[in-house]
Amino acid sequence: MTGLTHLDADGAARMVDVSAKSVTAREATAGGHIAMSSAAARAIRDGAVKKGDVLAVARVAGIMAAKRTADLIPLCHPLPISGVTLDLVVEDEGVTATATVRTTHTTGVEMEAMTAVSVALLTVYDMAKALDRRMTIGAVRLLAKSGGRSGDWRAA
Repeated sequence: MTGLTHLDADGAARMVDVSAKSVTAREATAGGHIAMSSAAARAIRDGAVKKGDVLAVARVAGIMAAKRTADLIPLCHPLPISGVTLDLVVEDEGVTATATVRTTHTTGVEMEAMTAVSVALLTVYDMAKALDRRMTIGAVRLLAKSGGRSGDWRAA
């Protein structure tokens, strides 16, 4: 009907059957940013947020989220995650998150990487909202992927 892989011939949602795809090493990297006041960023950098170590908690939250992506995104496959790295960099007026997720399976981990970034940034917001309720999360996107039938891809 539409050529979209998550729709059947009648337009109903379906989970894509990946059983015929080859098992390969796959990796995806995603990034995102939360903009905030310089005072909030400074408090996070200095470890002065009353709720605790914002970056440590956000990193763990993002890693946990990557492992639970199939529970959050209805048509995602549950995958055996081989590894997750989540880097958080405090800048003058915000925090940038970058997550890389790896697996050896029949489908990729792009959604896992973007979920890791999204939840990490939401955690930063939750822990620092008393300092700046105007924080804005944005620019969550896939930066790169490798493995699988479609091969390697990098954002421009």
